[in-house]
Amino acid sequence: LLADALLRHRRLRAAGPARLCTGTDEHGLKIQQAAAAAGTSPPELCERVSGLFRQALTQAGVAYTDFIRTSEPRHQRAVRHFWGALRDGGVLYKGSYEGWYCTPEESFLPESQLAERTDSQGRPCKVSLETGHEVHWTKEENYMFRLSAFRDPLRNWLLDNPRAIFPNPFYQHVLRWLDEDLPDLSVSRERSRLQWGIPVPSDPTQTIYVWVDALVNYLSVLGYPESHGSWWPAVHHVVGKDILKFHALYWPALLLAAGLDPPERILVHSHWTVRGQKMSKSLGNVVDPAVCVGQYGVDGFRYFLLRQGVPERDCDYYDEKVAKLVNSELADALGGLLNRSTASSINPSNTYPRFSERCFPKILDTREAKGTGRASAEDYELVAAVASLPAQVDGYFEAFQIYKALECIAQCVRQTNGFFQRHRPWKLDRRDAVEQLWLDTILHVTLECLRVYGTLLQPVVPHMADKLLSRLAVGKGERGLSDLTFLARYDGKPCPFEGRQLGPDTGVLFHRLGKS
Repeated sequence: LLADALLRHRRLRAAGPARLCTGTDEHGLKIQQAAAAAGTSPPELCERVSGLFRQALTQAGVAYTDFIRTSEPRHQRAVRHFWGALRDGGVLYKGSYEGWYCTPEESFLPESQLAERTDSQGRPCKVSLETGHEVHWTKEENYMFRLSAFRDPLRNWLLDNPRAIFPNPFYQHVLRWLDEDLPDLSVSRERSRLQWGIPVPSDPTQTIYVWVDALVNYLSVLGYPESHGSWWPAVHHVVGKDILKFHALYWPALLLAAGLDPPERILVHSHWTVRGQKMSKSLGNVVDPAVCVGQYGVDGFRYFLLRQGVPERDCDYYDEKVAKLVNSELADALGGLLNRSTASSINPSNTYPRFSERCFPKILDTREAKGTGRASAEDYELVAAVASLPAQVDGYFEAFQIYKALECIAQCVRQTNGFFQRHRPWKLDRRDAVEQLWLDTILHVTLECLRVYGTLLQPVVPHMADKLLSRLAVGKGERGLSDLTFLARYDGKPCPFEGRQLGPDTGVLFHRLGKS
């Protein structure tokens, strides 16, 4: 969802071509074992599970442009070429490797990341400290990658690009890893143990390590090795913090070894807990996104996750919290404001009313507000806040802080409700010409605010934003961010919406969620 919102925002800014690539990483020992346990073949298992991921993304309104599966021929071809580039660069050698291997994580773990436990039969075993998964001592002859030779190139890349890994705590984390031991990386497994994977070119006894295979998807989706150059390295990876080491250490080192630049940015997010506990099948507290979409609607679900999801720390999820937030901010504050300002009782002509400079004259200093027109100092503060909102939201999207962008919008929506409530337009007598001017001005300012909010919310709640903008008769070509203006009449310029017939009533903007 974070990647989807970034893509939609970029498109609204008309900032050049943009794509969102996602997909499924399908090779490896755990897939091979899961297929055997389910009595099916790895290709059949992957076909089914990949379809479930695709379905989940579509349900959540993720507008991906590319979906890649690592079992596809185009990907396997790219991986073989990438392996050849590593081999030709002299960074691979054959060596004996032994250590504790964690199959669910598909990685060897050092002793420092292990803990002693007892298994279900009461026997002592070692597990991963971070995930609790059991590890097994594994010894085999593999191809090794000279990761140790890339400590300085990696450090130089990071010091030259302080925004390469974001948010900053994760950047600092990677720098600390570079001060620790950086052993060479095993990049293949014996084919006799792992058949479900891409064979090492020119050595059929070995299978390419699943992470090396999977990471190359970022290149294969762009047409590597022929046509990736039109996009790479102007690429932003959006990844979970649990796979930071693979993306921020191993992948940039592999790219440098293959003669390619690392990606422009690696944007890292944290995890969701449920009532303060980690989600796990054993606790039975795993949240199904499909159920959430059914309960809260696609926009309610997206809004909650993007409004409450702070990338640098784990955030907590529970149903009452979702209902409280979306009821308050979407149903009541935003939906209520649209209903009240477009109601036939207050706007019988169903038009975008005219603005009166006499009632709301332009001033340079909010302290001058008293005694000029009908607008108060708070009204001028609202106008200033909404005028600066698009640039603020833009900055927060660029800084991978979508939650802060939504916080600013929610604050302005509250201010606009305060403005509407303060002036009680429903009490004004439209038979009085002077009162009518002020009533129209209140409605004009309110609709202008709503138009800005609808435009800015498109990347997060696309359906709801479309409903709001359609009600305000904002055409499809008038919804971009690059030409978003606010309250042009206040600055003495013409407003293209003034006097325009509003769109048909689109009904309740967002239905309040019940207690259930």
